[in-house]
Amino acid sequence: MSVEKKLLPHCAAAQTLPRALPPRPPAEFSSPEAALARKQAREHKDAQVRGVTSIHAMRDAIRHAARALPAMAAVPRLGMLDAAAFRARAAQGLPFLMRGLVKRWPLSKLAPEVLRERYGHVPVRARVGDYINTAFAADRAMQDMSMLAYLDLVEAGRQEGANALPPYLGNLELRELNRLCHWPTYFDKMGPPRFWVGPAGTVTPLHCDYDDNIFAQVWGSKRIFLSPPHHDAFLYPSEANAILFGSPFDPEAPDFDKFPLARQASMIECIVEPGDMLYVPAGWYHQVRALTFSLSSNRWARAVPLVLQGEAALRRPAE
Repeated sequence: MSVEKKLLPHCAAAQTLPRALPPRPPAEFSSPEAALARKQAREHKDAQVRGVTSIHAMRDAIRHAARALPAMAAVPRLGMLDAAAFRARAAQGLPFLMRGLVKRWPLSKLAPEVLRERYGHVPVRARVGDYINTAFAADRAMQDMSMLAYLDLVEAGRQEGANALPPYLGNLELRELNRLCHWPTYFDKMGPPRFWVGPAGTVTPLHCDYDDNIFAQVWGSKRIFLSPPHHDAFLYPSEANAILFGSPFDPEAPDFDKFPLARQASMIECIVEPGDMLYVPAGWYHQVRALTFSLSSNRWARAVPLVLQGEAALRRPAE
């Protein structure tokens, strides 16, 4: 029976929402000067958290280091690594995939039906409508609902044969699910786990995060395209914030008439399967599409990227 069709038991349906979702960013109408001051304050805080002199300097150092990387034809597939082996490999600045570790998680041993049976009452925030072309906009269309309502919304779209993007639960902090995950301590400082849930066809468009990233595939499979940091010169990037840049280029449907420089961008395709964990180094562009109903989780480092560990000049002096 599909995850969307199985009915929620009465006992779970009767539960009240255990917590509230964080407030959405308010629509702000202020002067350019005030907006610039907020941006600078955020960048200063981001630099402090990561222990670097500035986010701009960190971005430049990542792109500079990437120019010395060897060309890749495929993402290497490795066995499980301990923390020391992981850091040594990550210091090379290239993505790689580890197999088996996520299979040990209690969450991996459950079937997707558990979302209805046990977590239907959990509040979620769904990406709806054209969330690809508005992916990095402040006014992206989102709806707050329960997990059960989200699964019903997915099923309704499937029954109607809708051609629109299926709704997506993306970048959510679902503590109820994270209790069933055992994260390795690969980074000295890690952000909270984020969860991504949705049917085949959900997409996160091409973008880069200037933080190291470990991406765990729990259920289902996804196709990921990767491009190295210094190829941003070919990808027409725009800044969402100091550590997040989006690209309008779609490697799955390339429009070289509109984006001619993208012909020069290297794109590496990788399929992640249940139990896989993918390391995405800071600054690497990536686009993600679910090939089946899928649950993924990731964590970003909040420290100097591992490829820059030897860059003493980049580090912020202790305060």
